[in-house]
Amino acid sequence: MEGRIIMGLDPGYGRMGFGVIFVEGTKLELVDYGVSTTLSGDTIENRLLSIANDLHDLFAHHQPDVVAIEKFFFGKSASTAMNVAQARGVALLMAAQSGTPVFEFTPAQVKKALTGDGTAGKAAMQRMVKELLHLPHVPKPDDASDAIAVAITASTKRW
Repeated sequence: MEGRIIMGLDPGYGRMGFGVIFVEGTKLELVDYGVSTTLSGDTIENRLLSIANDLHDLFAHHQPDVVAIEKFFFGKSASTAMNVAQARGVALLMAAQSGTPVFEFTPAQVKKALTGDGTAGKAAMQRMVKELLHLPHVPKPDDASDAIAVAITASTKRW
């Protein structure tokens, strides 16, 4: 079986988490992770452009076989939700432009895939990311750890 590169994304317009893993059979290896950050005082269009530029560079560098992205989850603020939705749209566009297939997962699907419990808390998720990838510590910030969890979820699916 040939290995695959999976890029996981945790959408956000202030910070978009990313995690890149290499999967071969049942072996998982962390390749890269981090966040794309935007300036809070900047206009939404400039923030979206910044995210697009960062994702373009990530796609070019890692050339993922698939992108896994968390499905949209409505928060408390409608304006924040709209901005996150727009950032998620940019991520989907960048995946389409690179020709990379996209798999979408709800937060509950990610939690269930990693912990067996669709209502698991953040700490349980982070522990599983650390354990499954044999890491000395939980990847930080949380947005990056969440993106890695989405990538791991995609590794469990047939595609």
